[in-house]
Amino acid sequence: MEILSTERLVISKITLNEASFIRELMNDKDWIQNIGDRGVRTLEDAENYIKEKFFTSYDKYGYGFYVIKLKSTKESIGTVGLIDRDGIDGVEIGYGMLPAFRKKGYALEAAQAIFDHARNTFHINKIVAIVNPNNKASIQLLEKLGLTYEKMVRLPEETKDIQYFS
Repeated sequence: MEILSTERLVISKITLNEASFIRELMNDKDWIQNIGDRGVRTLEDAENYIKEKFFTSYDKYGYGFYVIKLKSTKESIGTVGLIDRDGIDGVEIGYGMLPAFRKKGYALEAAQAIFDHARNTFHINKIVAIVNPNNKASIQLLEKLGLTYEKMVRLPEETKDIQYFS
């Protein structure tokens, strides 16, 4: 189900048909380093993750993470979305892209669309982000969205501090 479209992208709810793509994305070395290892190794793991995380968020909040596809080819290239996370004050915006599609402006295009959608459709006033302090590209993207560094935080059950932008 399409949520938004931009000049180059279509942003849709994630379905079980994206299980292979989700597995590939979540096993990318940069995803694991910057976002975390979610233990999604098999198609069954990916399907369970989609059901437990994405579908649950859609049902509970009306929003969540979405798949980003190129308009031109319908190829899945990344995810973008909103999450209401324990230990974070505000609704978090997040994104991740397959390596072949980074540094082309897709993440910013998708994140800006979701940012605007969060404000205009869901009337979310406090949009925040958390980021690995070593992830310079992501920090630059957050700053382009108009978010600014506020403080270091540690999420429940995590061992490292991360940067909090609002």
